[in-house]
Amino acid sequence: MKKFVIAALIASTLATPVLAAPYQHQNNDRRGQPTQQWNDHRQDQRQMQNRRWNRGERFDYRQARNYRVLSNARQYDLRDAPRGYRWVQSGNDAVLIGITSGIIASVLANAIR
Repeated sequence: MKKFVIAALIASTLATPVLAAPYQHQNNDRRGQPTQQWNDHRQDQRQMQNRRWNRGERFDYRQARNYRVLSNARQYDLRDAPRGYRWVQSGNDAVLIGITSGIIASVLANAIR
C-alpha cells in the first residue's frame, strides 16, 4: 500500500506541468483571420447600435448605446420625469424608465441631437 501511495504522488507531480501547459492550437491572433468569437462580438456591437427601445420592455443598460442619465431634462425640451421615473439617453433616443423596475414608460426617438 505504501508503494502505491508513493507511486501515485510521483505520477501526479510529474503530470502537473503537462496538464497546466496551454492549449497549442488556439488562435488568439486578431491580425490574421478573425475568429468566430470576434465576429460574434462585432455583430453584437452592430445590434446594440441599432437597438430600438419599445414601451413595456425592460431597459438593459448593457445594450444601450451612449447610455447616461439625463439630470436636466428641460435642457433637451423634455417634460420633467414623474416621481419614480428618470430620463435616460441611449444614442439619440430619450427613454423614460422606472427607477426600481427598469420598465420603459416612454421612448422619444431622435429627441437628442
